[in-house]
This record gives sequence, structure tokens and C-alpha cells, in this order.
Amino acid sequence: MQPRIDRNDTRASNPPASSQAFTLPLRVYYEDTDAGGVVYYANYLKFCERARTEWLRRLGVSQQALLDESGLAFVVRSVQADYLAPARLDDALEIATRIGALRRASLLFEQEIRRGAELLFTARVLLASIDLGRHKPIALPASLHALIESQA
Repeated sequence: MQPRIDRNDTRASNPPASSQAFTLPLRVYYEDTDAGGVVYYANYLKFCERARTEWLRRLGVSQQALLDESGLAFVVRSVQADYLAPARLDDALEIATRIGALRRASLLFEQEIRRGAELLFTARVLLASIDLGRHKPIALPASLHALIESQA
């Protein structure tokens, strides 16, 4: 079942900066760290990926179902990341995830990783929705777009 694509749809929304963030708690395990007990830099991006996936799940959206039913997948188009302070073995972290912008075929997430009140990492991650079979951009189905927009 292919999602309905309205090529005349020019919807774009930019939620207010105060939109509520989804927060995912996460513990740093030995496997996340280097020999010095500091989180390896690429793992911050993995933590953010987990938080985006759980944000979608909280909305009742399964990425596997999107792929199976409509061939739609999300791919990372760009990442802007700032590493501000190191996370360490056994730290209890929180990954906050907000919508920065929603467009017809893309979604910008603004994410932060904190240890308590201390900000350790920030990222802006632009996801594009694609038809995985053709590797071409595809508009978000209207129902998914509306669901995401309702969370902004």
C-alpha cells in the first residue's frame, strides 16, 4: 500500500521553541565507552537515534510497519552536533527530543543529552522520508504528517 502523495501540498510547520520535549532515560554501559570510561563520540548519535525511535513509538508509529506497508523509511540527511562535556561509565542520562521543523518530506529534530542539569551534547538532525525501493524522496503520508504536527 503506497501512501497518498499530494504534490501540491506545501505544508511546513515550525513549532514554538517551548514545545514539550520527549525524554528518554538512558544509562551509560561499559560497551558505550572507550578505554578511559568516556562515552565514544559516535555513541551520542546512537543515543539520539534511540530517542527518536522511541518518540515515534510513543505516537504509535512503527518504523518497520511504515517500511512494510508503504516502503517509507527515514534517512539522516544531515547532523549538526556539539559535544560540550563528556558522559562517563554508569552516568544516568536523559535524551530530550523536540521537533524543530516539519515539512512535506522531512523532519528536523532538536536533541539534547543531559546528566542531571548539565548539558553534555546537542544535535540538530534532519531526517528525510524516502521510498526505500527507489531511494527517492517521498512525502509523509497525510495522517503521519498530521500526527507529528499535533506533537509540535
